[in-house]
Amino acid sequence: MIGVELRKMFRRPRTWVTIAVLNALPVLVAVLVQLTDLAPRPGEGPPFLSAVLTNGALFPLAALAIVLPLFLPIAVAVVAGDAVAGEAQAGTLRYLLVRPAGRTRLLLAKLVALMAFVLVTVVVVAAVGYVVGTTLFEAQPVAAGATTSVSGTSLTQQELAGRSLMAIGYVTVSMLGVAAFGLFFSTLTDSPLAAALGALAVLVTSSLLFTLDAASPIAPYLPTRYWLAFVDLFRDPILWRDVVRGLALQGVYVGVLLAAAWANFTTKDVTS
Repeated sequence: MIGVELRKMFRRPRTWVTIAVLNALPVLVAVLVQLTDLAPRPGEGPPFLSAVLTNGALFPLAALAIVLPLFLPIAVAVVAGDAVAGEAQAGTLRYLLVRPAGRTRLLLAKLVALMAFVLVTVVVVAAVGYVVGTTLFEAQPVAAGATTSVSGTSLTQQELAGRSLMAIGYVTVSMLGVAAFGLFFSTLTDSPLAAALGALAVLVTSSLLFTLDAASPIAPYLPTRYWLAFVDLFRDPILWRDVVRGLALQGVYVGVLLAAAWANFTTKDVTS
């Protein structure tokens, strides 16, 4: 069943169209920065932007930061919201449940397909960002054996590759929290749109609360609080505090929401 869901996920044209659209924005930003004088000169402006302009090998970091606050969560929420509710809306859910596999295995297959979508999407964004960055921006020669970190110190090519993999993993885990929200709401309704909007409403609320001083007591527990902490992986030394907190927070959200989704899905009366 997992294989069926994976094939269904990646044979849909809309899956690849979604990934292509996500990559369009970082590419557009890179082209505009390269062709215009809007960006500060290397060595000027914020350290993060200065590091990217100095070495295009860091542009995958910028590409992830560009899509992460809004566009990537929307894509994940839409796909997750469609996981169960889409089958219900199409009238195929009850036929899937006729199989002896059971509801738990079906939900697990949907979850694995969502995880694969999130991972593939993040990897593609980072890979396209690397190609675009090294093509359009200055790139330090590989022979030099080092690249500049966000902190301005030198990182070896091996360190850069390792930290890039960690950043991809961190963003993937962060988006699994979004997928868990979407999957949970998908078990509550027969409308994929309603499920996606429910997940997005939670995330928008979290982002708004994070900007309010009155909400500071709950800020560390908001699901969007540590999304951009992966930038700390490219500092020297790595600032682990927010990274660890972000992973732990997403782990709690994913665990609680998946348990709630399973409890609801395995006990609900499916008529669609």
